[in-house]
Amino acid sequence: MPTPSLSAAERFYHAALERLGQLLDPQRAALDRAATLCTNAIAGEGLVHLFGCGHSRMLCEEMTPRQGCFVGWHTIVELGLTYHNPIVGPNGLRQSLHLEKTPGYAEQILRNFAFGPLDVFMVISTSGIREIIVEMAEGAKRRGLSVIGVVSRAHCEQARPAHPSGKKLTDVADVILDNGAPVGDTLLSLDGSPNKTGPFSTLGGAMIMNMLRCEVAQRLVDRGIEPVFLPSHQFVGSRSVEEQLEHFYAQYARTIAPLYARQGAASPRSEASHGIT
Repeated sequence: MPTPSLSAAERFYHAALERLGQLLDPQRAALDRAATLCTNAIAGEGLVHLFGCGHSRMLCEEMTPRQGCFVGWHTIVELGLTYHNPIVGPNGLRQSLHLEKTPGYAEQILRNFAFGPLDVFMVISTSGIREIIVEMAEGAKRRGLSVIGVVSRAHCEQARPAHPSGKKLTDVADVILDNGAPVGDTLLSLDGSPNKTGPFSTLGGAMIMNMLRCEVAQRLVDRGIEPVFLPSHQFVGSRSVEEQLEHFYAQYARTIAPLYARQGAASPRSEASHGIT
């Protein structure tokens, strides 16, 4: 039986593999800094918060809840910015894209949480230019959190800033990780068509996030701290797995509880001093 011709699939496969192979070495220092921040936060019973809008939400959920995840990562998922799969009509893409550009929306999200002194904030955005992305990073920094940004450096550097300040995520974050996507994200030019397809940011972003996850897990173990992992769902029904699940849920709930228990603890004066309203 002849081997099927898969020219477009093969071209994308090889182009994607080439880019994946280039993700580690150029950013070893950035990965080390990011891993240090995340390890220190989780080791001190703080949290690493993850925020992304649009498709970037997927990379937040790649970290938790996800097989191989462990307690210490906390996703901040705003449905108005991510639930746009109907495309048109209620909860459509027009509304979501509009909300990304709404000044002050980020602050309304952030004020729901009483962040801890060791917490870290990760903001994920391939372009790194949207108003809400810049303001989420700025709001986290006003609250004293270190900020890790995940972007496509190539795209972000050539993109025009959308925020009135002229800032991009790369101007605000303390550490920048590069998902390796090209300008425009897509890799594959189609024969006979002016259009391109084969976006890379999800592949590159997932690789970066998992490299970070693995490094943090190993560093915690090296400190004598055993991460509380989410057990495999494939074995639910086993008493030991059910017990591990309940332990994971309990430890996760205990870790995020201070985000709400500390609400109102700061005085109006201390909030004003941080520019928080």
